[in-house]
Amino acid sequence: SALVGGLPGAGTMGASLVNISSGARTGRSGVMTGVFSCAAYLLLMPVIAWVPVPALAGILMVVGFRMIDRPSLQFFFTHRTRMDFLVILVVILVAIFGNLIAASGVGVALAVFLFLREQTRSTVVRSRIEGKDLLAKHARAWARAEGFGHDADDAVVFELQGSLFFGTASQLHQALEPETVGRKYVILSMRRVQSLDVTATHVLEQIKDRLEANDAYLIFCDIPKDLPSGLKMKRFLKETGVVRPTTKALAFRRLEEALEWVGGLRPDDSGATPAETALLELAAMPLAAGLTAEEIKVLETAMSLRSIKAGKKLFKADGGGSELFVIRRGMVKVSLPTHKAEPYHLATCGPGEIVGGIGFIESRGHTASAVALSDTDAYVLAREAFEAMIRPYPAIATAVLQAVAVSLADRLIAAVGEIQALRGDGSSHHAEG
Repeated sequence: SALVGGLPGAGTMGASLVNISSGARTGRSGVMTGVFSCAAYLLLMPVIAWVPVPALAGILMVVGFRMIDRPSLQFFFTHRTRMDFLVILVVILVAIFGNLIAASGVGVALAVFLFLREQTRSTVVRSRIEGKDLLAKHARAWARAEGFGHDADDAVVFELQGSLFFGTASQLHQALEPETVGRKYVILSMRRVQSLDVTATHVLEQIKDRLEANDAYLIFCDIPKDLPSGLKMKRFLKETGVVRPTTKALAFRRLEEALEWVGGLRPDDSGATPAETALLELAAMPLAAGLTAEEIKVLETAMSLRSIKAGKKLFKADGGGSELFVIRRGMVKVSLPTHKAEPYHLATCGPGEIVGGIGFIESRGHTASAVALSDTDAYVLAREAFEAMIRPYPAIATAVLQAVAVSLADRLIAAVGEIQALRGDGSSHHAEG
């Protein structure tokens, strides 16, 4: 029939359903059913001919009753599954009064309708986070000294999820459109997006055009390489014109990179960030606040100077060492190893900030890794040199411990704020309490 445009198929599911409802578990049961049916037809035909028709009708009624899928009947009594029960009922009625192929088609059509209905009702915005809640861990000391991260209040981060298609395009537009006024940076994390179509990209392009008209940026990050459908999202965004090098729509590999770009780590006209070129003396650092000139000189003498090239590690997790690093120039990224390929970003530290505080206090080696994002100069205080100053210079020891405690407390506050922001709790600004 396929040669003339027909659809080949067989509607003899009754025997299989009876077989399964009678306890069949493997494919051998079907073979045995066929063998026994053939034997009964060849050997018992004269006897079967004397069976009364009412008796056969009774047998069919019992078989049909056993074939009823009783768990499916429970769908009717639950509000959330009543629509599924309706689908089952419609398919049964079409199969009875129509044919099996039509029933299959109606079932597939209803299933597609219910899927689209469910997708359009699900939210595409998993979380909305204020930029200042996530930028708190990016170079806090430099922010206080030089106004780093002044654009934090102008940034907002949306973590999108699910399917971005014509059914959710309106919802996506309603979520993003209010941010086109009064925001300079709208960051979209695409890590949890499962599908993307042209309608959704058209909405994103509309948002980009509105932001561009207000001299603002649309920033994409965490773009998956391949979607479950096989679509390459980054290439698709470029081909549809949403992301282009000449527009104010940018793409970053990770959210952390986008936040660093927004927060003020952008290079200036000379190609360097302010933290890369500024050289902060010990006397101007928070660590030296409250110390006399003589005590500052003693502390500086106890420290050594170390230069680290961009990309090199100051120390690594579980690699030993208990030195305390105080940054003079450059930027340092502190990360915590995880079971995943990418480590967790703890903080980005700038001039005047302390790195390695936990390893310095516990003297059991560093628990995180620190890598220089740019050419970095740092004061290094060894644990032995610090212990030698405790008795003769208790004020210096107190100042060092206080600076380490403040540094760790700042990062704890930033971590709590980030957790609350990711949970959607708007009370992250109460973390200091």
